[in-house]
Amino acid sequence: MSRSVETNHNIVFDCKYHVVFCPKYRKKVLTEPVDIRLKELFLEKAMELCAEIVEMEIMPDHVHLLIKCDPQFGIHRVVKHLKGFTSRVLRMEFRHLKSRLPSLWTNAYFVATVGTVQLDVIKKYIESQKERSD
Repeated sequence: MSRSVETNHNIVFDCKYHVVFCPKYRKKVLTEPVDIRLKELFLEKAMELCAEIVEMEIMPDHVHLLIKCDPQFGIHRVVKHLKGFTSRVLRMEFRHLKSRLPSLWTNAYFVATVGTVQLDVIKKYIESQKERSD
């Protein structure tokens, strides 16, 4: 992964998040053609939110996304918008989802930050800053 930074005129950032979430009851409903449409919807909504989906994989019972977004907007808001939008559209377009599930997604999700450098490198860099200012 190359190091590219973004700016929102307030901050310069390089924030990437690994996000995983599941359909309600972990039902295996994300199969063709639902999975293909879901990918399209994720990309469409991410662009609207000024976020970038760097990678994505749709499994029958869960979703993996690697998302780059503005930390001031927040990963929580990005995930909330992605889940809400895709649930609404997919349940309208694929009637079987509406009859099998009270809502498409669970409320919960997993998120972890993804760095371009290792933690120990950053710790050493921060520690060395005091020495530089002396």
